[in-house]
Amino acid sequence: MAITKPQPTEYYMHFETYISKVSHNNLPEALKHSGQEVLTFLKSLPEEKHNYRYAEGKWTIKEVVAHLIDCERIFVYRALTIARKDKNALPGFDEKEYAPESNAVNRSMELLVEEYQYLHKSTILFFEGITDEMSLRMGIANGKEISVRALGFAISGHELHHLQVLKERYL
Repeated sequence: MAITKPQPTEYYMHFETYISKVSHNNLPEALKHSGQEVLTFLKSLPEEKHNYRYAEGKWTIKEVVAHLIDCERIFVYRALTIARKDKNALPGFDEKEYAPESNAVNRSMELLVEEYQYLHKSTILFFEGITDEMSLRMGIANGKEISVRALGFAISGHELHHLQVLKERYL
């Protein structure tokens, strides 16, 4: 069976922003779709846009890519931990602190895209190995309850959210 979209009781409302953007009801398919959209967009960007920021204090496009990578890693770690029945509460993180520390502005877009591709493929393979029963497991992340499948759909929706922001504000 496919891992289907979570119920609103499986995540905190902040994640609704992301999960609502996902049109697929099958998690691996949703991840494949959003990942391909991100890759197609990133590969189409002219080099002069890579370090562009639309306003003072906003992230560059490369920092947005690093943010996607960081968040995907964290969300997958949370999903892994909860899927394996680890009962420890997982900490939150401050993405505003992570982005400047990513060193994205000094890295090539090609390497960031390659890192994203490998990570995203690994994420898809991870969720393809999750059973329906595992996908429903709940744990505590950032002080709030969330399911394994909600974290997976949040990854896909988070990508779509930032893709929309990139198209609207950076181009």
